[in-house]
Amino acid sequence: MVTLAIDQPLVIAVPKGRILKELRPVMAAIGLKPEDAFFDEDDRRLRFGSNHTLIELIRVRSFDVASFVAFGAAHIGICGSDVLAEFDYPDIYAPVDLGIGTCRVSLAGKVDAPEVDYDRLSHIRVATKYPNITRSYFAEMGIQAECIKLNGAIELAPILGLSTHIVDLVSTGGTLKANGLVEEKVLAQVSSRLIVNRTAFKTRAKEMHTLVSHVRDAVEKQRA
Repeated sequence: MVTLAIDQPLVIAVPKGRILKELRPVMAAIGLKPEDAFFDEDDRRLRFGSNHTLIELIRVRSFDVASFVAFGAAHIGICGSDVLAEFDYPDIYAPVDLGIGTCRVSLAGKVDAPEVDYDRLSHIRVATKYPNITRSYFAEMGIQAECIKLNGAIELAPILGLSTHIVDLVSTGGTLKANGLVEEKVLAQVSSRLIVNRTAFKTRAKEMHTLVSHVRDAVEKQRA
């Protein structure tokens, strides 16, 4: 069981969705039990208590976890490596790869589109919620990426002529196939990380190091 000697709660930001289910064994292994409503997707609350009076949890959008931690609204978070790469916040430290939420950031285009010779390409138009990752990837290839920022329904962009390609998270590839798209390149492999606010990691070193150590031990035991 995590033991913290503090008089103000540590706030942990956790993303909504499937990561919650994959995170439950890790929480159980360190003796952290959120109130039951935390795992209820129909519950509209965003802030929850736990069996530890000095640990609170907030449930937010996956892309927002990094911002809550970077700016100190939360001390600790669970965040995909895709989000960390996209925002590259200097105030975030990611000490543990949890090995959950695995997927990939990929480039996809229309199934029936002509094959692209990337060695001769100078410009590409891409719809994505990852403009920084996309521009950086293509810049290394000497290609200028014109990014159209979308937060949803990204697969529609090539079909309706908004872009020739998309960059998005891919797990099984089923959504791409259902929308007439095919995966062309993998830009990055993704997994969820335990992240901490660097300032809190220094000013509340004992408590933060204790929690991080418990999580690291739990993850290592599960992998063994």
